Amino acid sequence: MFAAWGRFVYRWRWATLAVSVVLLGGSIYGLMTGGTLGTGSSATSTIEADQAAKLINDQLSSGKTGGTNFLLIFSSPSRLATDASFRADVEAAIAPLQNDSRVTGVQTPYNAPSPAVAQSFISKDGHRALVQVNLESSEGQQARADYAALRASVHPNGLTVLGTGNVPINRDFSATLESDLARAETVTLPVTLILLLIIFGTVVAAGLPLGIGIFTIVGGLAGTFLLARFTSVSQYALNIVTLIGLAVAIDYSLFVVNRFRDELAAGKSRPDALATTMATAGRAITFSGLAAAVGLSAMLFYQGTFLTSLGQAGAIVIAVAVFYGLTFLPALLAVLGPKVNRLALPLVGRRRSSDTTSQGFWHRLATWVMRRPVAVLLPSLAFLVIAGTPFLHLRLANAGVDQLPSRLESRQGIDLLVSSFPGQDQTAFDVVVDYGTSSPTTPQRVSDQQDLSNRIAAIPGILRMEAPKVGKSIVFLTAVSNQNPSSDAARSTLKLIRAETAPPGSRLLVTGATAFDVDVINFIIQKTPLAIGFVVLVTYLVLFLLTGSVVLPLKAVILNLLSISASFGALVWIFQDGHLSSQLGFTPQSIDPSVPVILFAIVFGMSMDYEVLLISRIHEEYVRTGDNTHAIAEGLERSGRLITGAAAIMVAVFLGFGLAEVVLIKSIGIGLAIAVAIDATLVRALIVPAVMRLLGRANWWAPAPLRTLHRRAGLAHFGHVVEEVA
Repeated sequence: MFAAWGRFVYRWRWATLAVSVVLLGGSIYGLMTGGTLGTGSSATSTIEADQAAKLINDQLSSGKTGGTNFLLIFSSPSRLATDASFRADVEAAIAPLQNDSRVTGVQTPYNAPSPAVAQSFISKDGHRALVQVNLESSEGQQARADYAALRASVHPNGLTVLGTGNVPINRDFSATLESDLARAETVTLPVTLILLLIIFGTVVAAGLPLGIGIFTIVGGLAGTFLLARFTSVSQYALNIVTLIGLAVAIDYSLFVVNRFRDELAAGKSRPDALATTMATAGRAITFSGLAAAVGLSAMLFYQGTFLTSLGQAGAIVIAVAVFYGLTFLPALLAVLGPKVNRLALPLVGRRRSSDTTSQGFWHRLATWVMRRPVAVLLPSLAFLVIAGTPFLHLRLANAGVDQLPSRLESRQGIDLLVSSFPGQDQTAFDVVVDYGTSSPTTPQRVSDQQDLSNRIAAIPGILRMEAPKVGKSIVFLTAVSNQNPSSDAARSTLKLIRAETAPPGSRLLVTGATAFDVDVINFIIQKTPLAIGFVVLVTYLVLFLLTGSVVLPLKAVILNLLSISASFGALVWIFQDGHLSSQLGFTPQSIDPSVPVILFAIVFGMSMDYEVLLISRIHEEYVRTGDNTHAIAEGLERSGRLITGAAAIMVAVFLGFGLAEVVLIKSIGIGLAIAVAIDATLVRALIVPAVMRLLGRANWWAPAPLRTLHRRAGLAHFGHVVEEVA
């Protein structure tokens, strides 16, 4: 089927190019028209914190829609906020805001409705004053634009000022993600081109994968913006699409261009070379794309979170990469033919053509490993297990403002707010007593609610209970603590509150920062076994369809899990434990629960690139010779250099994202780089040859009915099956 496709593309090469160019033009148009990205989350009714928050919003909101606010912190090292000159400077600075149509109100320590509120607007040391500016616009692009314009109009005389709050924090997140994306592209594209020049030794051959990578990013981003017109898509999706798209598109193109050059060097005509290329490399990238898409499908199990949109966007860009790898790229190769080797670099030169009798470095390495498989395998596996041990003390917590670099004003402002102003370091546990459709205000129920409030107030860590608020069928109690929202102490307090017995005829729900933190983590943990099981099962099936073996897919899955565990261990060691934090420029913190999910989904799928490439080459040789040892050595010789080059490119791409300032993107980039480096070196170069040598002919074993099914489906390499393997 793939060989026939190669001949079809050769015959209709100009038409294929024309169709691809039209689709590229559509992608550019979609990219230029853009779209609106947000949190990527939707209401998750199964989460208790969300249910409670919805009840509060439905029954206790004022009915006013829209509106948000931001905060300004004015400081002086020498003057007190109560000094007349300090007050005069603050009021002069905020004067442009008072009559602005975008502002609905400005609250300061000097116009506060009560002495208690005024006191909360002055810092503990007395040298800072807090100003709250209420906006007409709702949270979103308009609010961010209004904030930028209003913040620029504030010019204090003799005071320093910091702007913070949800609006400037979200604005800084968006701006930082955009700059991270631009920085990654600026760094990775030149480095990738250099690596491609080293791998291929000619400018034309090196330029093709890079060009396909750029086209894939354009198509992936356009598809993501199109997706955003129908569902909520996270702003993180653009970074993930660029990261995945550039890596897999260059990898896939590398496999195709390399095989086409090999076939031309072996003396084949252009049509035959392209047919063989599609039957081998084209087939490999199709299965690799399927495996990568299956890996990303793990994120679809987390409906209601931003992970779903990342999985959808990732699948789109992988589909674009495979499409260009099977259409645009082979059509270009059909047109270029031997010209693909033009503009050879003098210092690098054309790399040698493939030779079935060659015994280069990778052949010698595979032979060395297979002479002592146990001696190589045991320490390699021990390293992977030890590297994964830091993951045993993983601590999860939802990402907060610590994700931003400390140089940003909104981050500095929120840190100052929490540390310096009374009450700002407190955590609220919002307790909802829900009576369904009946009234909560009968005398007995009011008495029950008071008893509940007293019991909650007696829980260790609770500072006070605020006055209850009554809705149509709920009572809203607020318990205040000075514990950090994501701390173990706050989580213990939440557990104790939720363990309280609800008043008769009601149910007890708790929301707030700690409740959302715990509930989201539990939601992800509950969904993870099903997501992992699905990915492992479908990946196993895809690899069986590729190899016709039931043993090799099992080996691949186990080694994948080991290499992923090693990268998870490195993730905890670096980002949670804080090693290299000063060198990498981030604040050590608990791991966001989405990061292990994203890493697993991407690594599990993309590591199949190397599995597919290596096993495909080994399988070809085994089908041709029936000699397992020779097939392993020759397969590694044919693909080892390419795997190393592809891995170097992937690592360069991922490390480019490791330069990001948003910690979530930085941790994903560095985690992926570590996983790929381990997978392409230790796993593929040492562990795979050792395991396959020990398994011998059992590598290719499958029950007779499955072998027959595989053959009749036309999935065996070149239509052959090694029948003697039983």
